[in-house]
Amino acid sequence: MTTTQTEFNAFRDHALAHGYDEVAERSWAPGEVVATHSHPFGVHALVVHGEMWLTVNGDTRHLQPGDTFDLRHDVPHAERYGPEGATYWAARRHFPRPDSED
Repeated sequence: MTTTQTEFNAFRDHALAHGYDEVAERSWAPGEVVATHSHPFGVHALVVHGEMWLTVNGDTRHLQPGDTFDLRHDVPHAERYGPEGATYWAARRHFPRPDSED
């Protein structure tokens, strides 16, 4: 999948219009492994380069350019990246912390 700045801008604008509050491009090194962790934000992401494996609740998905994935906030997951690494665009939706005044 060949991507352009125009395509990223369209992804970003669509995400912001649908309640996401941050959009970032994330790139990972070849063969990188990220142990099980979670985030205080929900994510909708589009893989644009390389390949990755995303494991949630013991279920592993192999993701390639053009594939999307969604994660709710605080969901434990692990990631593994292919021999070319991977790049994906991540739209994030942050939630107020229970102990905050928001």
